[in-house]
Amino acid sequence: MIPAHPQQGSFSAWLADLQRTCGNFDSCPLPGDAPFQGSVNKRVAGSLEVAEITTNAQRIVRQRPCSDREEDRYCFLVVQRQGRSRIIQQGRYVDMLPGEMALMDSARDCEILPQGFIEHSSFHLPRDAVIERFSNRRVPFGKLSTGNASGQILQLIVNRVVSRQLSSPITQEDGIGLRDSLLSLLAPTCRQESDAVMEEHGAELYRCAQQLIEQRLQDEGLTPTFLAEQLHISVRQLYRLFENHGDSVCRYVQRQRLERCAEALSDPSRARHSITEIAYHWGFSDSAHFSRAFKKAHGMSPRDYRRYHSLH
Repeated sequence: MIPAHPQQGSFSAWLADLQRTCGNFDSCPLPGDAPFQGSVNKRVAGSLEVAEITTNAQRIVRQRPCSDREEDRYCFLVVQRQGRSRIIQQGRYVDMLPGEMALMDSARDCEILPQGFIEHSSFHLPRDAVIERFSNRRVPFGKLSTGNASGQILQLIVNRVVSRQLSSPITQEDGIGLRDSLLSLLAPTCRQESDAVMEEHGAELYRCAQQLIEQRLQDEGLTPTFLAEQLHISVRQLYRLFENHGDSVCRYVQRQRLERCAEALSDPSRARHSITEIAYHWGFSDSAHFSRAFKKAHGMSPRDYRRYHSLH
């Protein structure tokens, strides 16, 4: 008799949730006594469905289903939020780093190979609408580039959704608008095999670091060590990535946090939130330090900044 996996119950529940949320996937946990970790949640932003998946499973597989299955009506816009993974489809593979995005066709075989613990966000987009955006050709598989304006806008929308930075509630009309915006930006950002030149690895890592920072700005644990671990590089390599752009990791993180705080302070709908609450929400743990940094960046104190924008 084959002994049951020690976390088999937890893994089975996770797999059932994955199948209910994303369709006809199968999976297997790590061999031996390695404890299983995983969760599956589904968010609905208006009419836009987003699956949030964490796991340390050994592999996740989807066999080619029947074409008339209801669950095959989607394509998956996958965002690698944490860890690394390899995604295989159509005889090709892409290696995903934190912050990167890829497009997958639900009607084709695919395989996801996590390299340790991973976190994915998967946007469910209508397959027929995706095909239409590619002039009725088959849905291409591959990474989505952020090297052009369309890719940067796509990344911005995705980051705001996965990090829950959008104002709530998100209406049905908002969801349709988000979905249509994502669809319109897919074709210009999807990397084709005919791309003449691949971006240099250093530039790619730098963009991944920026996107990971964008997604984790609210976390107090957003440190150079954390970023380096997620990108699977040394802390020194991380410092060098930003130094090559005339910047530093800590200054970049602080600028992004100050910008989010400025947005919140100038937003009338957030007037009920205190300045300290806003600062803490965006990762500052010292209100005095926040006030000094904000005044240096914006030329006035947070209180004066909020008062000025309330009058204009």
